[in-house]
Amino acid sequence: MNWKDSINDFKDYLRIERGLSNNSVLSYENDLKKLSTFLNSKGEEIKPVDVNSDLIKEFIYNVSKEIKSNSQSRVISGIRSFFDYLLFEGLIESNPVINIESPKLSRKLPSTLSENEINILIKNIDKNKNESERNIAIIETLYGCGLRVSELIGLKISDLFFDEDFIKVTGKGNKQRLVPVSPVNKIYINNYLNNSRKKIKIDSLFSDILFLNRRGKSLTRAMIFTIIKDLAKISGIKKNISPHTFRHSFATHLLENGADLKTIQQLLGHESITTTEIYMHLDNKALIKVMSKFHPRSKTT
Repeated sequence: MNWKDSINDFKDYLRIERGLSNNSVLSYENDLKKLSTFLNSKGEEIKPVDVNSDLIKEFIYNVSKEIKSNSQSRVISGIRSFFDYLLFEGLIESNPVINIESPKLSRKLPSTLSENEINILIKNIDKNKNESERNIAIIETLYGCGLRVSELIGLKISDLFFDEDFIKVTGKGNKQRLVPVSPVNKIYINNYLNNSRKKIKIDSLFSDILFLNRRGKSLTRAMIFTIIKDLAKISGIKKNISPHTFRHSFATHLLENGADLKTIQQLLGHESITTTEIYMHLDNKALIKVMSKFHPRSKTT
């Protein structure tokens, strides 16, 4: 089996059996194409079934010059999954990646915005532009509901259950969760729905998608990034922010105001509480407050 066919079969497996999103499948595909390109550059035909651990080590050493340790770990994990799939299908007898260790990951604390900084961003949205109501609703939804950018652009009108104060969010692996939506958030979404969105000539394929571009089609991830980058520049915010910054801010502000990690985990759609625990590192004041309140040595007589 050649690389093209085996990668296509693996992509089908990831979509159908594991239920991964198109973005996740594309990430796996890109890493495997890098591997196949590297092997082809050696001047001989090396099929997937011919790959051994020495070739994998050589490839990883090669890519390590270009990417950071976090990306290296992702590449190794993806390639290991691919050969696990070939092993499962009986095409190889052992996984050549099985004994190859991933580099230690640096756990980088996410950037956050204060409530005041978020208010400044919203205030600096040009109200004279046609897309202003949409952009305000986008920022409010990213921050108010803690959504990933892929969840935001995939949000549908039929996912809005405002009478019950919830929205239905489709996250990684097409897993769905219900997230509370605040009265403020509902106001801005309704303003957009009832005003500027009605003025767009909407493509019938995207009639149920909430946030649309000028051509009546779904927004792209890149467009959301651009909106936020431009807004940060206008607002004089020097932090390196992205759509994910609002998700981090959502979680951090919940924690600062007394929410427990388990609840935050459910709201964010994290499979593991370990992923959510990173926010504990951001809130030292909350930790000090808990210590002083509950530990017996914190009390003076």
